[in-house]
Amino acid sequence: MSVTDPTAWATAMNNLGMVPVGLPGQQLVSDSICVPGFDPSLNMMTGIAPINPMIPGLGLVPPPPPTEVAVVKEIIHCKSCTLFPQNPNLPPPSTRERPPGCKTVFVGGLPENATEEIIQEVFEQCGDITAIRKSKKNFCHIRFAEEFMVDKAIYLSGYRMRLGSSTDKKDSGRLHVDFAQARDDFYEWECKQRMRAREERHRRKLEEDRLRPPSPPAIMHYSEHEAALLAEKLKDDSKFSEAITVLLSWIERGEVNRRSANQFYSMVQSANSHVRRLMNEKATHEQEMEEAKENFKNALTGILTQFEQIVAVFNASTRQKAWDHFSKAQRKNIDIWRKHSEELRNAQSEQLMGIRREEEMEMSDDENCDSPTKKMRVDESALAAQAYALKEENDSLRWQLDAYRNEVELLKQEKEQLFRTEENLTKDQQLQFLQQTMQGMQQQLLTIQEELNNKKSELEQAKEEQSHTQALLKVLQEQLKGTKELVETNGHSHEDSNEINVLTVALVNQDRENNIEKRSQGLKSEKEALLIGIISTFLHVHPFGANIEYLWSYMQQLDSKISANEIEMLLMRLPRMFKQEFTGVGATLEKRWKLCAFEGIKTT
Repeated sequence: MSVTDPTAWATAMNNLGMVPVGLPGQQLVSDSICVPGFDPSLNMMTGIAPINPMIPGLGLVPPPPPTEVAVVKEIIHCKSCTLFPQNPNLPPPSTRERPPGCKTVFVGGLPENATEEIIQEVFEQCGDITAIRKSKKNFCHIRFAEEFMVDKAIYLSGYRMRLGSSTDKKDSGRLHVDFAQARDDFYEWECKQRMRAREERHRRKLEEDRLRPPSPPAIMHYSEHEAALLAEKLKDDSKFSEAITVLLSWIERGEVNRRSANQFYSMVQSANSHVRRLMNEKATHEQEMEEAKENFKNALTGILTQFEQIVAVFNASTRQKAWDHFSKAQRKNIDIWRKHSEELRNAQSEQLMGIRREEEMEMSDDENCDSPTKKMRVDESALAAQAYALKEENDSLRWQLDAYRNEVELLKQEKEQLFRTEENLTKDQQLQFLQQTMQGMQQQLLTIQEELNNKKSELEQAKEEQSHTQALLKVLQEQLKGTKELVETNGHSHEDSNEINVLTVALVNQDRENNIEKRSQGLKSEKEALLIGIISTFLHVHPFGANIEYLWSYMQQLDSKISANEIEMLLMRLPRMFKQEFTGVGATLEKRWKLCAFEGIKTT
């Protein structure tokens, strides 16, 4: 049966009870499945058979196409069976999510009479099969060699398989091919992932090693044999740079001791012998640089002269004799070229002038101080004579260096002692300052305690006076009651009662005078006398009196340490000079102190 024959296609579909899909002239396999650019008419010309997309090795089965494009499948013929595609109008068969590294497929819907040989014949067109595990219930598991072969096997999902030309139900079945999850596939996939990770780490390590700067060469340990070899290398100009690094590392490690001092001295001396060579090399390089500068200057002067000639040509062409014969475009180009050449000439001339100025400055520097090249040009005989003198000077300088070291150590010790003494002095000064502050605070506390004691004594005196006056008042009240009773009983005259009242008033006044005398004790200090004088002057100026806050604000300008209580206590101690009056009513009630010293003089 030919695949391209439409009548054969229609007969096969009718036998299976399916509606024929292919029409005359219709392509059964889509262009995406066929070989790109394949011409079906080639089989008529060259005898090439139609190409089956399931032939192994060609890789014609593509990945699943987009859902919106309908794929038209064709009939696949095998030796033992035939595969018929499903109806294109039906939905495509569903598949599960693909496991990682999947090489095994599940094949269900097999005919009951299908054997392993038939299954292998059908699916080996997709690729190499490593194992087939067939079950008794019309399904099997097929494991391929590579992952891409699974995609070709999934392409066969939905095909109806018929064994031979039989129409028995046991010889037909609808295939369902799906991804299967196998431990072997997952293990191989993990091994591949680990291998890729190792390769990536190895690649990164190689990249890091490539980008890492080279490590310095290893330096051998010191020994007499190595020191002798190093001394020979130090004498060689080509190996000097390598040998000097080894010598420096040995000295920094502390390999120099009394036993190896002479050997190290000879190596240092041989290193010093290269100074003259390096200075000579520097002089030769400077000479080469001077020659190069001179050549550059000469070349630059030649270029500048040629620029001058070119500019002269442009200037000559811009004169009227030649300028009138050029066209407008030619004149424009000549003018542009002239300006450009003048700019370049000016730049070259400025560069040449700069070089000349640098040479003049170098010449002036050479006149002030001799160049090192002249100093190095000394006769060999003079150098030999100087070598012996330098050795002697080296020995003497070594002894001087030891002496200087000892002096430095002594100076360090003295400096440490001075530093310690300075620290002790600073500590003593801090202690003295703290002691002075403590003494000042103690004095302040003593003065405060004295003031508290004085105030306490004044309060006690005031309490005693108050109790004394209360007792006198009680006695006087009892006497008055007694006298009234006697007057009522005995019927004394009104004159006797007046005399009794006069006596009681006299006693009260005498008691008040005694209290005033007790209060008005003598002034304790000159400060109190000065305060009394100032307060009396202030109150004399204010005849209507002043409250204690106003008086205290005035006194605080003269003495900032004085308090309102001190002023009030002082005024209360002198009742013959100062008296207290109440003015105002209710909320405007106010206490005012007035000067009453002159009132006693007027009454007398």
